[in-house]
Amino acid sequence: MNISEIYFEGFRNLHDAVIVPDKGINVIFGKNAQGKTNLLEGIWLLSGNKSFRGVRDSNLIKFGCDHARICSKFFSEDREQSSEIIFWGSKKEVKLNGINQKSVTSLIGKLCLVVFSPEHLSLVKDGPKERRKFLDTAICQIKPSYAELISKYNKTLMQRNALLKDIPEHMGLLDTLDVWDYRLSVLGANIVRTRLNYVQHLESCAKKYHLGISAGKEEISLRYLCELPDEQCGSSANVKDAIEEKLKAGRQIDLRDGFTSFGPHKDDLEVTINGVNVRNFGSQGQQRSCVVSMKIAEAELMKKATEQEPIILLDDVLSELDITRQMFLLNEINNRQVFITCCEAASAERLKSGLLMQISNGSCLLRPQDTAFDSF
Repeated sequence: MNISEIYFEGFRNLHDAVIVPDKGINVIFGKNAQGKTNLLEGIWLLSGNKSFRGVRDSNLIKFGCDHARICSKFFSEDREQSSEIIFWGSKKEVKLNGINQKSVTSLIGKLCLVVFSPEHLSLVKDGPKERRKFLDTAICQIKPSYAELISKYNKTLMQRNALLKDIPEHMGLLDTLDVWDYRLSVLGANIVRTRLNYVQHLESCAKKYHLGISAGKEEISLRYLCELPDEQCGSSANVKDAIEEKLKAGRQIDLRDGFTSFGPHKDDLEVTINGVNVRNFGSQGQQRSCVVSMKIAEAELMKKATEQEPIILLDDVLSELDITRQMFLLNEINNRQVFITCCEAASAERLKSGLLMQISNGSCLLRPQDTAFDSF
């Protein structure tokens, strides 16, 4: 899978232009606030997902323009395809292979992308919620039915929590908790088993990439934390029974507090390097390296599940990494299409093969990595 051509019109601060990227590594460099992240954001939107920066569609339109347009030609599913999104304020027009689509979600799965941005460092820096979100989002991309499972669990959890608040004033409702405990445990067991399986495969892939990034000096480990003994996690039935027992055992606490204190909505993902917790003791560079390793591993698992090689977008990934780690990211993951942004020309110059792109005030200057910087 690769993008052969991208066209921007009225998008953010980027000048209207056609960009022809390399099928391997593409390094986009320039000073801050020149448009590097805007370019990656535009590519990401072509996957059918919302902006990874969490902005409204109206903010994507360049000041003074009435619309923004992004087009691409790409190779996917063994054929050449095309996509187009036009943003009109809060409304969008979408085309796939020249045919109008009802929604931008029609593009999901056509162009598979994995993105890293500095915001993703929250995966190791912040609380469990961010790590659960990472797992659930990654799993949904390779197992769409998982999204419905999460939705059903969250609705059931809300209903149980509402009941917990009502029971103190309506004690006759106490017996109905058994029904909600059963429903929550069945759904929760499927979530836990799916996450456990995904983390096992994610760790295997992440170990390989992290050893490369750290030149063999660091071993990353991932462990899913669900407060259940390993012997109770062998099957969905065992997990279901264990969750149901935990819910019953914690019922008095839940009634006192008015919310459900146990379940996959409380679980976490532990990330360690050489046995040391990265969140508490890792350096900025180690934390960044861990997240990047996990993101590349996510792409690897997506490839295995979909038989399509996802495109990787790495925004501001080289900062706070030493030269060894930079060299690995620039030159050792070139078996797929990758877009990397950085500020320093010296970092970009370490690219051995691929395309360099300099962005200045929204204008893109491209060249293969076999000519001198003087050409800019």
